Amino acid sequence: MNLLNILYTSIGSVIVLFILTKLMGNREMSQMSMFDFITAITIGSIAAEMATALEEFMKPLVAMIVYAVLTALISYITCKSVAARRFFSGKSLILFEDGKIYNKNLIKAKLDVNEFLMLCRNQGYFNINNLQSAILEPNGKISFLPKSSKRFVIPEDLKILPEEERPLVNVIIDGKILEENLTCTGKDEKWLKEQINKQGIPNLSEVFLATCDHKHNISVYIKINQKLTHDIFQ
Repeated sequence: MNLLNILYTSIGSVIVLFILTKLMGNREMSQMSMFDFITAITIGSIAAEMATALEEFMKPLVAMIVYAVLTALISYITCKSVAARRFFSGKSLILFEDGKIYNKNLIKAKLDVNEFLMLCRNQGYFNINNLQSAILEPNGKISFLPKSSKRFVIPEDLKILPEEERPLVNVIIDGKILEENLTCTGKDEKWLKEQINKQGIPNLSEVFLATCDHKHNISVYIKINQKLTHDIFQ
């Protein structure tokens, strides 16, 4: 009997959680503020408790509804009020600007210099002299603004109209041919093996990844078992 009750309460908690999630709105993890993240964890914990609450089903249910309604209400208020948005979601924090690293802002962001430099490298900025600004957003991500002289040139700058590109198709992963993907390119295994052989790779097992573009150009990445042990970024 207890197992049936757990089954019913589990299904009920999932249904309620789904409805409340729709009420609060769908947002990606990267779009959530710290308050949203904590609220989501709390509601999830209450839902887990509700799934096994055989005698006190209503208490966690009411708690979930209260959290969800308050979260939706706060979300509405923050959409209408800048002051409320700054209070609940926080403000942007300048970490780097005009060649200056703001140490106190790094401390406030709970970042050290090594972590900041790592995040810069993650975005392709191995030299921070190429940056104009780095700003910590309320969702915890850092926005980078390159110097105008260091930003990437786009076709519009050169007044040219390049040919539209299409996504690459993975045709081999870890030595295995992905037949459905290969069919989408309009080619067969015989053609693929010929292309691999032309690049001096006699055995498909040596291929870690092979991709094909819309012009049937094959890019091959072989398996490299050698370890790189040096670390120049600490």
